[in-house]
Amino acid sequence: IQWRDSVYDPFLKPLKISYDPTTCLHIWNNGYSFLVEFDDSADRSIIVGGPLENQYRLKQFHFHWGAINEWGSEHTVDSKFYPAELHLVHWNAVVYPTFEEAVMEGNGLAVIGVFLKLGAHHEGLQMLVDALPAIKHKDAVIEFDVFDPSCLIPSCPDYWTYAGSLTTPPLTESVTWIIKKQPIEVDENQLEAFRMLLFTSDGEEEKRMVDNFRPLQPLMNRTVRSSFQSRHLLNAELQPKDHAEQIRP
Repeated sequence: IQWRDSVYDPFLKPLKISYDPTTCLHIWNNGYSFLVEFDDSADRSIIVGGPLENQYRLKQFHFHWGAINEWGSEHTVDSKFYPAELHLVHWNAVVYPTFEEAVMEGNGLAVIGVFLKLGAHHEGLQMLVDALPAIKHKDAVIEFDVFDPSCLIPSCPDYWTYAGSLTTPPLTESVTWIIKKQPIEVDENQLEAFRMLLFTSDGEEEKRMVDNFRPLQPLMNRTVRSSFQSRHLLNAELQPKDHAEQIRP
């Protein structure tokens, strides 16, 4: 995402998020990340509004992260990586009968992306962090039955959005991406807990679960829209033309 190249769309609505903490089911290590999965048999944990024409049900959330704090996120903003990125995966149950069918279709999925940056301890995330040692190995699953993931979403309503794809197989072009502008802060110990997980099953030679992100992909001909007006573009318009080249984002 290049801040300057994103197009402000005044018709983008605020995103409305309504999660029922009792729909949370379990956490499992799938050998690539850890997934927190939800009961998606009814419209109990949903998002609506934003760029979406229908309401979408929460299916799962997971994270991508790096071995060190210099990289880890799957999106960048003005070429900046964050140490981790949260993805909350939702599907269009209005149009499709199952998640599996929604995955294959253009308006099937909506994923909220939230950047994690190094800073203050995150109380909401700590509940997850405390559960991670129990799912250290691939295929480990534990019950995790009351959790409200809205505590992981920043309060600032601003977001970028574009039509794109899943970053893991089947890589289908089925995702409306909603990338929150404001990151959440987590501390070093919390990021380090992610890195203590393993890609490998119990009994195998241990491989630490790090750098589980897809390499950066070109934007190609996609337009990234923003729900907010770009601050430095407004500033640039207020400046005399001959000073414009001195303005930095």
